[in-house]
Amino acid sequence: MVPVSALKGENLDTLLEMILLVAEVEDLHANPDRPAKGTVIEAHLDKAKGPVASLLVQNGTLRVGDVLVAGSAFGKVRAMVDDRGRRVDTASPSFAVEVLGMGEVPAAGEDFEVFADEKEARAKAGIKTDQQRHTRLQLAMASRRVSLNALSEQAREGELKELNLIIKADVQGSLEALLGALAQLPQNEVQVRVLLSAPGEISETDVDLASASGAVIVGFNTSLASGARQAADQAGVDIREYEIIYKLLEDIEGAMEGLLEPEYVEEELGEAEVRVVFPVGRGAIAGCYIQSGKLVRNCKLRVLRQGSIIHEGVLDSLKRMKDDVREVAAGYECGVGVTNFSGWAEGDRMHAFQMVTKRRTLSST
Repeated sequence: MVPVSALKGENLDTLLEMILLVAEVEDLHANPDRPAKGTVIEAHLDKAKGPVASLLVQNGTLRVGDVLVAGSAFGKVRAMVDDRGRRVDTASPSFAVEVLGMGEVPAAGEDFEVFADEKEARAKAGIKTDQQRHTRLQLAMASRRVSLNALSEQAREGELKELNLIIKADVQGSLEALLGALAQLPQNEVQVRVLLSAPGEISETDVDLASASGAVIVGFNTSLASGARQAADQAGVDIREYEIIYKLLEDIEGAMEGLLEPEYVEEELGEAEVRVVFPVGRGAIAGCYIQSGKLVRNCKLRVLRQGSIIHEGVLDSLKRMKDDVREVAAGYECGVGVTNFSGWAEGDRMHAFQMVTKRRTLSST
C-alpha cells in the first residue's frame, strides 16, 4: 500500500518504484519486438482529422503505417501524436498515443491489434461487425418480445409508452456516461428507446432517421453538420443541444413525465354537519352548518353517519336563505339537496370534494 496525493504530489515517486518492483518480482514484461496490441482509451470524430482514437499500447510496438483493428473499426495508422502533442513514428509498450487513419470511430474499451496482412484485418473487422449486428438484433427482439405476463402487467399499469432518442456526443466516453445515466431512470410506464448512439456531429442522416421514427435528437458537446439544421426544420425534428449532463437528464425526465397519463385525485373542499332536516315533497333538504372549507354546487359529496359512509353523490342544490348560491364558506348555514337521496338525519356529517387532474412524476410510477 502506498498512500499518495495527486494534489500535493506526495509519494508519486514511491508509487512508481513500487510498480517497478512488483513488475520485476512478478516477472511482468512486454515484448516490444512484436505487432502491437492494446486498448482504446477514448475515441471521437474530429471535423478536420476524421476519426481519432486514443490508444494505450500494452504489448508490442505500434508504428506509422501499421494496419490495425479495434473492435469493428479498421484502419491504417497515418499519424500518431503523444501525450505532449508531438508527432511520433513509434509507440512502445505503456505509451499512449492519438492515432489518425481509422475508418470509423471505435468504441472506448475495445481491444486493438495490429495485422501484417490488410486482407486479414478487414476480415477480422467484418466478423466483429457481424457479431455486433447480431447482438443488436437480439437485444431489439428481446425488447419487443411480448408474453402474457407482460401484457397483463401493461394492462394494469396502462399502455407502455416509448420516448425515442438519437444521441450524438463529442467522445465515446461521454456517450457511455449518458447511456448509463438514462438507464437509471424509472421506465415502468415510459421506456427510453435509444435508436442510435454514436460520437460525432449531428448529420442529415440522423435527421432522416429521427423523422422516420418520431425521435428527438440529443446532442452533447457536439455540433451540427452543414445542412442538418435546415433539414431538421423542414422535417419538424426536434434537436436539443446540451453541455451539462444534468440539464440533459432533467429535460429527458420531464419529457418522460409528459408522456405519463395524468392521475385523478380527490381534492377536499370542506366539511359540514346536518343540524336540521326539512321535508320537501317526496324528498328532503338538509340544513347544514359549514365547519371547515366550503361547499360548492355540483361538487361530489359523501354523507357519513357514525363514521360510516351511507351515501355518495353530487350536491346539486345549494341554498343560502332562499337564494340559490354557487358556494357557501365556513361559518355559515345553508340548505343542501342531493340527487336520489333524502335519508338525512340530524348529526350526519358530509365531506365535499372534487376530482382534479394531477401530473404524475417518474418517482410516483
